[in-house]
Amino acid sequence: MKTVGERLVEGLAARGVEVIFGIPGVHTVEMYRGLSGSPVRHVTARHEQGCAFMADGYARVSGKPGVALVITGPGILNALTAMGQAAADSVPMLVISGVNRRDSLGLGLGLLHELPDQAAMVRPLCPTRQIKDASEVAEVLDWAFATMATGRPGPVHIEVPTDVMPLECDALPAPAALPVAAVPDLGAAVARLEAAARVVILAGGGARGQEAALRALAGRLDAPVIQTVNARGMMYGHPLVVPASPSLDAPRALIAAADQVLAIGTEFGPTDYDMYVRGGFPDVSGMIRVDICAQQLARHKAGVALQGDAGAVMAGLLAQVSAKQADGAARAEMARTAARAELAELDVLMPGRLEMVETIRAAMPGALIVGDSTQAIYAANLYYDHDRAGGWFNAATGFGALGYGPGAAVGAALAALTAEVVCLIGDGGLQFSPGELRTAVDERLAITYIVWNNAAFGEIADAMRGANTEVIGCSPSPLNMEPFAAACDLPFASVPLDPEALHAALTQPHTGPRMIEVRVAR
Repeated sequence: MKTVGERLVEGLAARGVEVIFGIPGVHTVEMYRGLSGSPVRHVTARHEQGCAFMADGYARVSGKPGVALVITGPGILNALTAMGQAAADSVPMLVISGVNRRDSLGLGLGLLHELPDQAAMVRPLCPTRQIKDASEVAEVLDWAFATMATGRPGPVHIEVPTDVMPLECDALPAPAALPVAAVPDLGAAVARLEAAARVVILAGGGARGQEAALRALAGRLDAPVIQTVNARGMMYGHPLVVPASPSLDAPRALIAAADQVLAIGTEFGPTDYDMYVRGGFPDVSGMIRVDICAQQLARHKAGVALQGDAGAVMAGLLAQVSAKQADGAARAEMARTAARAELAELDVLMPGRLEMVETIRAAMPGALIVGDSTQAIYAANLYYDHDRAGGWFNAATGFGALGYGPGAAVGAALAALTAEVVCLIGDGGLQFSPGELRTAVDERLAITYIVWNNAAFGEIADAMRGANTEVIGCSPSPLNMEPFAAACDLPFASVPLDPEALHAALTQPHTGPRMIEVRVAR
C-alpha cells in the first residue's frame, strides 16, 4: 500500500498540478517518494524563498495555483516572505511543508528544524492545516483547493508531520468539486450605469484573466479604463485604455470628472492610488465596486457593493446595460497625454527609464516582463501599456519583496513554455536571490535577465535625498556581472543606458537564459 507522502502527490496530480517547486530535505523524503514516476514535474530551486516566488510566477501566468514543497523550520520560514507577496497580490499558492513528529510538537526537545509552533508563524499570513492522520489527506487537499478558489485568492499552507508521511494510506477519492461564486443582484448597479453620462472604470488585479469581458463592457459603456499595475496588458493599445497609475494627477482628474465610477477587482492600495503619500484622491464613495472578497468590500464606502467574480459580474452587466456614446476615447486620450507629460515633470523618465522598458516591448513583442523593485519598474508602474494580457507583473507595489524577480520569472517561463520571459531587476535585488538563475539554466528556460546596474539601492537613495536625509547604506558593492554570468553559464552582454544599444542586444538570437547588464550612471 502507498504512503501518505505518495498519496499526497497523487492527490495534487488529480487536482491538475503539473509542477512542484521544491528543495528536498530529510523531512520531506517520503513526499519525494511520491514524485518518483509521477506526472508532476519537480523543479529544484536554490532557496525556499525562491521556491515560493517560482510558485507565485507560475500561478500568475497559468491561472492555476502554484505549489511549493519545503522542509519544516527554516524551510517554511524562508518561504514566508514570498507567501506575504502572494497574499498582498491575491496569488493562489499552496505551500506544503514538513513538521516534526506529532509527539514532539511544542515540547522544545531540540529536534532538527524544530519550531515552538510552526503553524502559529504561518497563520498571520494565510490559512494553515495539519494532516494528522492518513485518513485526512483527501479532506485537507479538498479544503486547500477550495480555499484558494473561494473568495480572495492567496497562499494556503499544509504541514505534514514526519511520522505521518510514511503511514499507509488508502487510495484517495476523486477531488471534490470546486465552489462557484454566485452572481449578485445587479439591479442597482445597472440603474446607476444607465443613468450615468460619463463612466470611468478602475481595473485592478482581480480583473486579470477577463480581458474579453473588460474590453466588451468598456466599449458598451464608452468608458475609459484606468489600470492599476496588476491589470496592465489587458487592453493594450485600446482607445479606451489609460495605463497610468491613479497616483498621478491626470487619471485622478479623469476620475473626478466622471459621474459614475465602476471599480473592478481593486483594493485601492496606497502603492497604486497614492504612491507619493500626498492625499487628494477624488471622492469615489458613490462608486459601484466589484470584488470577490466581502472583507475587502467593507473597507471602502461604495454606492453599490457587488461581491462576486469579476468576469461573471462584467458578463452580467454587459447583458443588461445599454450602449453609450460618451466621448470615452477622447477622454482617455486626454488622460494618457496629460499623464505622460506629468511623468516628465516628475523627472521619473530621466535618464530614460521608461524608454528602456518600452524598448524591451518593441524588441521582444509578446514577452512576459517579470519585475523586481528597481528604477525602471517604478517608472513603468506609473505609466506603461504592455502588449500581453497578464504579461506585466512585479513586486514593486503592495508588499514589495526585493529578490522576487529571478524565481518568479522561472515560474512564469514554466507556465508559458512558448513565450519569452524577461526578468528586469536591479543590481541590489539580484543579490537577494542570485541562485535562482541556476534553476533557469538547469531547466533551459528562455529567460532574459536584464540587470539595471546603478551600483546602489538607487530608489532608496533618491528617497533619502528627497527627505533631506544623509544617504546611508545605499551603496552596496554590486556583483561583477560578466564573471557572475559566466559562473552561471549565461551568455552576457553589457550596454549603456541607451535604447538602441539595448534593442540590439535583445534582438540577438538565444535559446536558453541570458544576462544583459544595463550600466546606469549614479
